[in-house]
Amino acid sequence: MTTNVSLTPELEDFTRLCVENGRYASVSEVVRHALRLMQEQEGRKAAFLSALKEARTGQARELDLVLRDADSIIDGRR
Repeated sequence: MTTNVSLTPELEDFTRLCVENGRYASVSEVVRHALRLMQEQEGRKAAFLSALKEARTGQARELDLVLRDADSIIDGRR
Protein backbone atom coordinates (compact mmCIF):
# COMPACT_ATOMS: atom_id res chain seq x y z
CA MET A 1 0.00 0.00 0.00
CA THR A 2 1.32 3.44 -0.87
CA THR A 3 0.18 6.45 1.09
CA ASN A 4 1.28 10.00 0.52
CA VAL A 5 1.91 12.14 3.57
CA SER A 6 2.41 15.90 3.61
CA LEU A 7 4.91 17.17 6.16
CA THR A 8 5.62 20.67 7.34
CA PRO A 9 8.98 22.00 6.19
CA GLU A 10 10.33 21.52 9.73
CA LEU A 11 9.24 17.89 9.88
CA GLU A 12 10.55 17.27 6.38
CA ASP A 13 13.95 18.68 7.41
CA PHE A 14 13.93 16.56 10.56
CA THR A 15 13.11 13.33 8.73
CA ARG A 16 15.71 14.05 6.08
CA LEU A 17 18.31 14.68 8.81
CA CYS A 18 17.40 11.37 10.47
CA VAL A 19 18.06 9.57 7.19
CA GLU A 20 21.25 11.53 6.41
CA ASN A 21 22.62 10.74 9.88
CA GLY A 22 22.07 7.04 9.20
CA ARG A 23 19.52 6.54 11.96
CA TYR A 24 16.96 5.40 9.40
CA ALA A 25 17.18 4.03 5.88
CA SER A 26 14.32 6.13 4.51
CA VAL A 27 11.74 8.78 5.34
CA SER A 28 9.12 6.02 5.34
CA GLU A 29 11.05 4.25 8.08
CA VAL A 30 11.08 7.46 10.15
CA VAL A 31 7.32 7.83 9.75
CA ARG A 32 6.68 4.16 10.65
CA HIS A 33 8.77 4.52 13.80
CA ALA A 34 6.90 7.69 14.77
CA LEU A 35 3.56 5.92 14.28
CA ARG A 36 4.69 2.96 16.41
CA LEU A 37 5.66 5.41 19.18
CA MET A 38 2.21 6.99 18.91
CA GLN A 39 0.59 3.56 19.24
CA GLU A 40 2.64 2.82 22.35
CA GLN A 41 1.77 6.21 23.84
CA GLU A 42 -1.93 5.69 23.17
CA GLY A 43 -1.74 2.27 24.83
CA ARG A 44 -0.06 3.71 27.92
CA LYS A 45 -2.63 6.51 28.05
CA ALA A 46 -5.51 4.04 27.81
CA ALA A 47 -4.02 1.87 30.56
CA PHE A 48 -3.48 4.90 32.78
CA LEU A 49 -7.05 6.14 32.24
CA SER A 50 -8.34 2.65 32.96
CA ALA A 51 -6.40 2.59 36.24
CA LEU A 52 -7.81 5.99 37.16
CA LYS A 53 -11.35 4.86 36.36
CA GLU A 54 -10.82 1.75 38.47
CA ALA A 55 -9.59 3.89 41.35
CA ARG A 56 -12.59 6.23 41.09
CA THR A 57 -15.10 3.40 41.14
CA GLY A 58 -13.67 2.00 44.35
CA GLN A 59 -12.31 -1.12 42.69
CA ALA A 60 -8.73 -0.05 43.32
CA ARG A 61 -6.37 -2.03 45.45
CA GLU A 62 -4.13 -0.43 48.00
CA LEU A 63 -2.75 2.96 47.04
CA ASP A 64 0.85 1.76 46.72
CA LEU A 65 -0.24 -0.87 44.17
CA VAL A 66 -2.16 1.72 42.15
CA LEU A 67 0.84 4.07 42.20
CA ARG A 68 3.18 1.25 41.17
CA ASP A 69 0.85 0.40 38.29
CA ALA A 70 0.75 4.06 37.26
CA ASP A 71 4.54 4.24 37.32
CA SER A 72 4.86 1.12 35.17
CA ILE A 73 2.30 2.45 32.69
CA ILE A 74 4.13 5.78 32.42
CA ASP A 75 7.48 4.01 32.00
CA GLY A 76 5.97 1.82 29.26
CA ARG A 77 6.44 -1.47 31.09
CA ARG A 78 2.78 -2.39 30.83
